[in-house]
Amino acid sequence: MTQAVEPAPSERGRTRWQVVLVLGLGLGQSAIYSIVALIDAATRPKGIAGQTTTLNPQLSDRQYIDLTYQLLDIVFSLGPVALAAYFVWSSSRPHLGRLGLVRPRPVRDVAWGLGLALVIGAGGIGVYLGARALHLSVGINAAGLAAYWWTVPVLLLSALRSGIQEELVVLGFLFDRFRALGWNRWVIIVVAAVIRGSYHLYQGWGGFAGNFVMGLIFGWLYTRIRRVLPFVIAHFIIDAVVFVGYAWASATFPQLFGVAP
Repeated sequence: MTQAVEPAPSERGRTRWQVVLVLGLGLGQSAIYSIVALIDAATRPKGIAGQTTTLNPQLSDRQYIDLTYQLLDIVFSLGPVALAAYFVWSSSRPHLGRLGLVRPRPVRDVAWGLGLALVIGAGGIGVYLGARALHLSVGINAAGLAAYWWTVPVLLLSALRSGIQEELVVLGFLFDRFRALGWNRWVIIVVAAVIRGSYHLYQGWGGFAGNFVMGLIFGWLYTRIRRVLPFVIAHFIIDAVVFVGYAWASATFPQLFGVAP
């Protein structure tokens, strides 16, 4: 039985800095802002439950300026993903195999994605409603954009951005880099799940808990199948349903999905 080769100190340092750079330019930065947002919400007179947050907010009252801002935000937020891909690029095929981007299996990948989306999506709604009932979550308004002809396409692009950004960085990149540092599989799974939950803290403790559990499930499955595309698909479906379907849900079930405390 061959033993894993211990990486040289200089290589470990380079790997740690790669993690710091990728997280510092994207999800790690979001985690820090989310922690501050949680402190802000918790220290206001009405507490966490009395606050609201808007996903995909309108960035301008001028239609095409708003569209430009939305598209720029989507494109530039994928910069850390490109950096992560650069760090792990291999000269041999599959070039991005260390990110879990291997040869697609369309039917199997989509089936996995749909199954995960159903399980995680239903559980996520339950966690959100429970956290709201316990006053541990802010009200979430997922319908922040005005109703233009481009609203739904932009919301779908935003959902795709989230799936690509989070799964390629948290599952693909972090799992590969932490393995390179010699971390134990379950340590990697738990730490990655904590990171995933932390950049959702702006939603309150319910957002952290739901995404932490999602991270544990996704992480465990990823270590078994080593394919990231099913998780990107699942994440896209979950966010697409939330972003596009929220207006209908909040109008139909205002007591459950309304943002008023």
